[in-house]
Amino acid sequence: MEKKKMRARDIALCALFTTLTAAGAFIRIPLPPVPFTLQFMFALLAGVLLGSRLGALSVLCYIILGLAGLPIFASGGGITYIFMPSFGYIVGFCAAALISGKISHAGPRPTFGRIFAGALIGMITMYALGMAYYWAISTFYLGNNVAARSLFLSGFLITLPKDIALCALAALLGKRLIPVLGRKGP
Repeated sequence: MEKKKMRARDIALCALFTTLTAAGAFIRIPLPPVPFTLQFMFALLAGVLLGSRLGALSVLCYIILGLAGLPIFASGGGITYIFMPSFGYIVGFCAAALISGKISHAGPRPTFGRIFAGALIGMITMYALGMAYYWAISTFYLGNNVAARSLFLSGFLITLPKDIALCALAALLGKRLIPVLGRKGP
């Protein structure tokens, strides 16, 4: 596989979406167990607008900066954040960017339907990683036995309508902005 060199424009856009994802953490409405933030939408937009590789890289940079100690996650930052039950959702943002970018740019021109489908599949992946991590950290590290029903309700069902709306918004914005950015694919 040929290595693709990053242009200055790609680096700048990657940094922009790293910053937007970080800013999205501060736009929040507290909902247990995971606060409602705009990080997820910016992660989706990173994948849709930058493509799978750069979109995932921008979210990975966000994760690295947060783990390095910058307080850019919804509840702070630092390496110990990996022991927070909600950290799995942050890892899921990276997977969502990768998947949404890959699916959105699978054909010659990204359509609203394909972008929305990519966002939804990215969302499902984010939820799967987030809930699995939440359960594992809660059970094995914190010693709290989390019931599957409780986790499903609080970690998925309560936030699902909001995240579907964010997927639709990301698809709408993506459809409008892809031509502006001149993106051809992942």
